[in-house]
Amino acid sequence: MTDVTTREFEVGATVPPFVRQAGLHAWNRYAAVNYEFVDIHMDDEAGKAAGMPGAFGMGNLIWAWMHCAVEQWVGERGVLEHLECRFKQPALKGDTITITGTVTGRTTADDGSTVLELELWSENQTGTKTAPGTARVRLVA
Repeated sequence: MTDVTTREFEVGATVPPFVRQAGLHAWNRYAAVNYEFVDIHMDDEAGKAAGMPGAFGMGNLIWAWMHCAVEQWVGERGVLEHLECRFKQPALKGDTITITGTVTGRTTADDGSTVLELELWSENQTGTKTAPGTARVRLVA
């Protein structure tokens, strides 16, 4: 039985930071799984030709890290039902990306389960929000 009344899931609660280093090691692993070996994500010259300072990370990797952040926080106490984000700035080689968020809503569904609404975001080491997003989690009792 899960205690869904814990302060960890109250409105205003924080999703613990999930931190990853952007760079070729992470990008290569992600590309290998998704067969996404695109030059702009691997080659500095291709990234520069695309208007960036060099190679840059995949947007969907940030989205995947958001999934990881929520699932690591909730664990077996809930299910991530929905996640969306908007990519505003790419993750550049060497950036430290932190995924975090807050609980913005908590309701009881018709079936009696608790549903959380989250504001999520990724930010780089300067605190710039690079991908704001939202998520919905259904807690299990």
